[in-house]
Amino acid sequence: MSLNISDTAAIAGTESPASGNPGLARSLTAPGLVAIGLGATIGAGIFVLTGTAAAQYAGPALSLSFVIGGIACGFVGLCYAELAAMIPEAGSTYTYTRACLGVLPAWIIGWDLVLEFAMAAATVAVGWSGYAQSLAADFGLALPAALSGAPGDGGLVNLPAVIIVLVLTALLTRKTRDASLVNGLLVVAKIAIILAFVGVGALHLQPGLWHPFVPENAGAFGAYGWSGVFRGAAVVFFAFIGFETVATAAGECRAPQRDAPVGLIGSLAISTILYVAVAAVLTGLVPYRELDVADPIAKAIDRLAMPGLAIVIKIGALIGLTTSTLTALYGQGRIFFAMARDGLLPPLFCRVDPATRAPVASQVVIGLFTAALAGLVPIDILGELVSIGTLLAFSLVCALVLILRRTEPDRPRPFRVPAAPLMAGLGILSCLVLMASLPADTWIRLAIWLVIGLAIYAGYGRRNARLTRVG
Repeated sequence: MSLNISDTAAIAGTESPASGNPGLARSLTAPGLVAIGLGATIGAGIFVLTGTAAAQYAGPALSLSFVIGGIACGFVGLCYAELAAMIPEAGSTYTYTRACLGVLPAWIIGWDLVLEFAMAAATVAVGWSGYAQSLAADFGLALPAALSGAPGDGGLVNLPAVIIVLVLTALLTRKTRDASLVNGLLVVAKIAIILAFVGVGALHLQPGLWHPFVPENAGAFGAYGWSGVFRGAAVVFFAFIGFETVATAAGECRAPQRDAPVGLIGSLAISTILYVAVAAVLTGLVPYRELDVADPIAKAIDRLAMPGLAIVIKIGALIGLTTSTLTALYGQGRIFFAMARDGLLPPLFCRVDPATRAPVASQVVIGLFTAALAGLVPIDILGELVSIGTLLAFSLVCALVLILRRTEPDRPRPFRVPAAPLMAGLGILSCLVLMASLPADTWIRLAIWLVIGLAIYAGYGRRNARLTRVG
């Protein structure tokens, strides 16, 4: 048995003023959703993990890794667009699963989404710290080693990463419209700076650095060769987390049936083009084996001996990473809001401040948790965890489209996936292939994370979940 879509509307009723909880404000439009998508998508994937993926896995073929990721996301994005238009409520994949499959599956995917959002915010914050320290070094400033990196990276705590998470958490306790406006302005600035990097870098390319385009495999799966191309796509896949954030924001959109598909597909198209262009320029400026640094784009610009441009690019990277952290924290707050609304988490997480119409308490708790992750966990571990969590959520979204087509075929669909069985099936297959490309220890960490989640569900969520499932 499972909830049908009308039951989801009943759940959403707990957001209404009549319930004593003022609910989330519906103030976002299509351009705002595109900006949120770009804010989430264009961040650590383009400014940080491009270097790691090129140096360790794909080499110059990193641009091909992004093409593969973009194609996989195209299938998934169509599925997200159909579900977001049908079920325009806070919670995204969690809410869709709750409507289709019931409480326990919804809890599992909601817990998985913590990997996707909170750890994504922590990953991007660590990248922000790398660029901030690189920019400070240009002015002769440096933090003590103990405060500049996580224990696994030779320090005690990554203090800049902690600070940026806490500052953005404070911003998210204000009105959603305020945070959206700030995000939109920063997105415009960072895209302009990325285009400047691509334009200037294209004039100084060394095509010899692209040969061989697909480096010979080093003897292990994922170490260059075609397996490296796929592993590179899997590692940077969390860069496409903007899907989940836009879908989550549909619950605060004025016309979600129209605007959610525009936000999802528009942000994917723009971000994929930028990713491919940056990967090509980056590997054409610096030998790919030298790119395994926290600030690869800054390293590339430094090669051009243009100090003024280097400072501008580093500022742009900081802006980009700021918006990516902001939108990931925002998305996590809305996921927890939806789970608490259904009784799976304590009521604290769905309490909305009457003045700001934002889930302030939830956002503060999430901010503190994320700040601890950013300060204490190395970026490579965080990035792989985010990728596998994202891929798991994306594959489920594709499956839910197929399930709802069978269980509720007459339900109005403002946007329909064309050739749904084919597109959704290719989306599931793409995600599973990329998941299989990730290292074994990442799968082990995912399993441990899900076991912890099931223990929390058994101790709290199972007893407190609202609404019985109906068939």
